[in-house]
Amino acid sequence: MMRMTVLASGSKGNSAVISSSRTRVLVDAGLSCRELMKRMVLAGEDPAALDAILITHEHQDHVAGLGVLARKLGVPVYLTEPTHRAWVRMLTPRTTMSYAQWLDHVQREKEARAHAASAVSADAEPGLCDSMSAAVESSSSSPDSAEPEEQELEAAQKPSAKADPTYLPAVEYFRSGSQFSIGDIEITPFTIPHDAADPCGFVFASEGVRMAVATDLGYMPPNVKTALKRIDVLLLESNHDLEMLKDGPYPWSVKQRVLSRVGHLSNLATAEFLERDYDGAAAYIVLGHLSESNNAPELARLSAEQALMNHPTLLGNRILLAEQTAPLAPISL
Repeated sequence: MMRMTVLASGSKGNSAVISSSRTRVLVDAGLSCRELMKRMVLAGEDPAALDAILITHEHQDHVAGLGVLARKLGVPVYLTEPTHRAWVRMLTPRTTMSYAQWLDHVQREKEARAHAASAVSADAEPGLCDSMSAAVESSSSSPDSAEPEEQELEAAQKPSAKADPTYLPAVEYFRSGSQFSIGDIEITPFTIPHDAADPCGFVFASEGVRMAVATDLGYMPPNVKTALKRIDVLLLESNHDLEMLKDGPYPWSVKQRVLSRVGHLSNLATAEFLERDYDGAAAYIVLGHLSESNNAPELARLSAEQALMNHPTLLGNRILLAEQTAPLAPISL
């Protein structure tokens, strides 16, 4: 048996659990660690039973709780190398300084080193100068050795793993198009068109059941249409209603991004896929990543249902709506 449990879906956070009888993986961690664990418990999923975390891309609504959750549970994180680099850059403070500020920074560093050196010499006992000089000379002849004070200073300057927000217990890289496995779940990542470093969707297969996650894509390219064939449970984006987006509160620049080919699927685009290219194999279609400002659940559902009504053989497909504020009931096949 396989199970999909959508914990959250929307612009404020995305996450879902995909599990087989022996393996559990979390797809994205777009809520805080505490909220993710709370929703897993509400949905009947044991956080301690997770085997891994998979990341589709580095946007905040997909990685907000990643570092804390991975460290707390001690599980490996699977993502592409460009996505990992982008996530690390996002969490690494970047500052700029003028030339005068840089000179001041250098001067303060020199003063700090001088102060540390004077403190060391002040602590030295009388009569030990010659032996200390000999020790300094011997240490300089062997670069691998260092004074205890220097070692302590270096250790103090190195941030601990807990203090580093980019620290992960283990990282595993994959490439879109290359299948890999976690436990008894075979995973096939596929490239999606979105404005991120290396975004991807996933197909999960185990025990004769196939599930897919395809959100955050500006349009449906041929490779995505191919990947979504013979899927039993499909989490598919239906982000916005075109008219609501155009009349909505977003700045024009954001509207252009959402409408672009690296933005998000509209209700209309999702309906066109369901009507023209969808093979009808899924028992459940979960509409996800609905915008709270530019969509309404009833509009997304109506659009998808009308698309399926044009194909009477597809009417057996059940349409579900993923929510932002609460987990969806687990879907088991």
